[in-house]
Amino acid sequence: MPPSRYRENEESKAVWVYLEQEEGTLENVSLEVLSKGRELADVMKWKLVGLLPGSGVHALAKEAITRGADEIWVMDHPLLTTFTIEGHGAVVYDAVMLGKPSIFLLGATHNGRDLAGRLAVRFRTGLNADCTNLHMDEKDALLVSEVSGFGGGVVAMIEMQNHRPQMATVRPGVFALSEPDSARRGKVIDVPVNLKPEQIKTRILERVRSGVVDLTRVPVLVVGGRGVNGDFETLKKLAEILGGDVGATRPPVDAGFIERERQIGQTGVVSSPKMALCCGLSGAFHLLVGIDKADVVVSINSDPEAPIFEFSDYYIVGDVSQYLPVLIQTLESQQEISHA
Repeated sequence: MPPSRYRENEESKAVWVYLEQEEGTLENVSLEVLSKGRELADVMKWKLVGLLPGSGVHALAKEAITRGADEIWVMDHPLLTTFTIEGHGAVVYDAVMLGKPSIFLLGATHNGRDLAGRLAVRFRTGLNADCTNLHMDEKDALLVSEVSGFGGGVVAMIEMQNHRPQMATVRPGVFALSEPDSARRGKVIDVPVNLKPEQIKTRILERVRSGVVDLTRVPVLVVGGRGVNGDFETLKKLAEILGGDVGATRPPVDAGFIERERQIGQTGVVSSPKMALCCGLSGAFHLLVGIDKADVVVSINSDPEAPIFEFSDYYIVGDVSQYLPVLIQTLESQQEISHA
């Protein structure tokens, strides 16, 4: 691999986080990564810097400071109102080359992945994608990225010794979101933006929003597997009663029974519910990654040897199609009594 644009002897001792925003709201994953970045920076006694491109986003800079940032570098320009890889890629590249941070972290959203991959090539550095954890090797001042592979059978610990910045992307829901501290103070730095309209080749003609809710932080997650035989209407009814929402494993998604945005696991959504109710799923490791942070796991499966039982706090060995209607009826009766 060729030498990176700057080396470890040129770096500034800082952790930088790309702050992704849309229509004046910071993405949750950016705040999650900011929280983790605060931990990493504290270990090394480094600065934590947020990189915030957009238009009219100075209010978001103050919010990011309450979440742990020491500095926010704001790149405010009308051409950055909506994400384009040409615009955001150019200004973020310039800012990183100006500040030369040791570590640069991004959320693994569609835009974050696009941006991270392109920037890694331009910086001539590596990129640890979809990390499940991050920590510091204090002795050598290196970022250690944990990345799972082979269906979760292997967890690799990756360090980037000779290239900068040390880059990693983190999927939504992996890290806890810290509480804001309104008493925190930080510095907001306005970075000059030199963008011209002809640089932006992408044109946003229409924005279509998915109706799917954010499953990363629903209080109750009802997950259906192959064993529910495509009956997600029953699962949705149960989730509604419990005040939660529905997810699925890969087989029902591939079969077209439910939207792909609801896929839970290593290649889908990582959720942190108070309770995960797993219905008719075996419990392969790539699914467990998606519910590993659940406070309580309850499962129903007809196979007494189902791996999900070893991961569960409570479980029922039985046919999910027989138990769910009874559970729904019981919960509805309790609601009627409480409302009487």
